[in-house]
Amino acid sequence: MTCLAPPADAIAAVTHPNPYPWYAALRRGPALVRDERLGLWIASRADVVRELLGNDALRVRPAAEPVPRAIAGTPAGEVFGWLVRMNDGPAHAAAKPALQRALAALDPARAQPAAARVAEAMPHAPLADFCFAFPVRAVAHLLGFADETLPALSAWTRDFVACLSPLSTPPALDAASRAATALFGRIATLAGAAPTPQGVLLAAVRAETPEAGSPALPANLVGLLSQTCEATAGLIGNSLVALAREPDLRRRLASRWDLLAALVEEVARHDPPVQNTRRFVARTTVVAGTVLAPGEAVLLVLAAANRDPALNPAPATFEWMRPHRQTLGFGWGLHACPGQALALTLAAAGLRSLLARGLRTDLLLERGWDYHPSVNARIPRFR
Repeated sequence: MTCLAPPADAIAAVTHPNPYPWYAALRRGPALVRDERLGLWIASRADVVRELLGNDALRVRPAAEPVPRAIAGTPAGEVFGWLVRMNDGPAHAAAKPALQRALAALDPARAQPAAARVAEAMPHAPLADFCFAFPVRAVAHLLGFADETLPALSAWTRDFVACLSPLSTPPALDAASRAATALFGRIATLAGAAPTPQGVLLAAVRAETPEAGSPALPANLVGLLSQTCEATAGLIGNSLVALAREPDLRRRLASRWDLLAALVEEVARHDPPVQNTRRFVARTTVVAGTVLAPGEAVLLVLAAANRDPALNPAPATFEWMRPHRQTLGFGWGLHACPGQALALTLAAAGLRSLLARGLRTDLLLERGWDYHPSVNARIPRFR
């Protein structure tokens, strides 16, 4: 058996074949570790990650750069500037609760059959294409878009997510801006139509958004599609990895489709699609005995915190019926992702569709996989 070299740092760990022993060693060290090469403080323990997520001296973006320089002044940058999950300004503080309430009101039991129908209607395609496209199509369908528009919406969303990565090339960023313009326009048109059919997600969002005509609404729905694209693709892919590695899971699942939801929930804890997130210090604060100065950045290693034994007993063990499961991959407290239940529902629906089509996870194991280049998202790239 080949002995894997450990990852070089917490960013390289995201796409490492098995970063979890390295994460465990990181947790056993100081509560906050300074990585001078990355220019970041690193937090990996569950209690410290929670403390940082709840610390109002930290922000999601640097104060001097609310929009990444690479897209500032572009259509992608305009959309980015309105995203409530990427910014902390007064306008975002007003818009965020509306989106949270609308998503919290979405009933997963009603969303699941709708998502299943979207999955069943998709043509057979390479596995990677399905993992990225299905979640976006499902959310767009729930928003109220017509079925014939779903392929274009998923393609634009895949282009748009490039603007969220510091690894993207100039051509990819140009495509992201074109996609931002197209997505914003389509969503604004749908949102401006009256009346919005009751029962669709857009109706719930509009009901919670009193300011008609604000760009915050279509921009944040673009953000919802983009967040769904990568996070749920990673959740579906990492669930397939779990099934490929554990034949017993495959055998049990063959007669128990009802276990899919529990499987996906444990994957979100055990091998989460979002491995880390960043926070930027806006004013001096003390965390775990360390003074953090304005302008400094902290990397919160959510995947390491998920496997903290103080958060989950026997954390390295995959237990799909784990009692009292806790995960920080979707944030925590005021910064918890309001789309968590939706993401889990979509991943379970997509996984069921793939398995029902006859996908053999044992063949995935034979062929192997690596991971899409990323600084924070763990998304398998199957061969």
